[in-house]
Amino acid sequence: MARHHNRRRNPYAKPDALTQAARAAGYTARSVFKLEQIDQRVRLLRQGQRVLDLGAAPGSWSAYAAKRIGPAGQLVAIDLKPLKQVLPDTCQVIIGDAFDGALLETGPMGELAPYSVVLSDMAPNTTGDKATDQIRSHQLFMRALELATTLLEPGGSFVGKLFMGGDFGEARDALRARFTTARTIRPKAVRDVSYEIYLVGLSLKDQSVPAS
Repeated sequence: MARHHNRRRNPYAKPDALTQAARAAGYTARSVFKLEQIDQRVRLLRQGQRVLDLGAAPGSWSAYAAKRIGPAGQLVAIDLKPLKQVLPDTCQVIIGDAFDGALLETGPMGELAPYSVVLSDMAPNTTGDKATDQIRSHQLFMRALELATTLLEPGGSFVGKLFMGGDFGEARDALRARFTTARTIRPKAVRDVSYEIYLVGLSLKDQSVPAS
């Protein structure tokens, strides 16, 4: 008698409507709609801005941001992996570790600072253990937030991905301490099975003034 295996379906295996829509629009990943929805809600990106995209691969966020900031803007995209997305000539791509201090001192990532906006869609390599993945995501978010704080201009904005978990409150409080406005956004483009959210900081406070 044939055996029937009860396997959990992989929700990421089959391209969904947003995946197909992204490809039709010329983007390599459906994640572009997450940034688009965040942008629409908080008016994040504008013409002429300087943008840093941390963990940029495959490149859809960078492509969307480049379109929004236009030819007068500048964008630096950095990731450990090469980007699959073709970006305009106004963009510079760095293959490397965003937290490598040498890149800040000698490369375009530091040269173009301060930035108007820092984006981070970075996520850890998942282990399958939810608690472990949440902890690693929190650590990555906090590092991205610290880097953004040093590279943003006063009044600048930050978007960072976080796996929702017990450390959420600490991450939110850290964001509030640095930005005038802090928002928690779960774009509709996030898959139902995912526990990712985005923390958005608007209007970076003057970091030379001690927090009260």
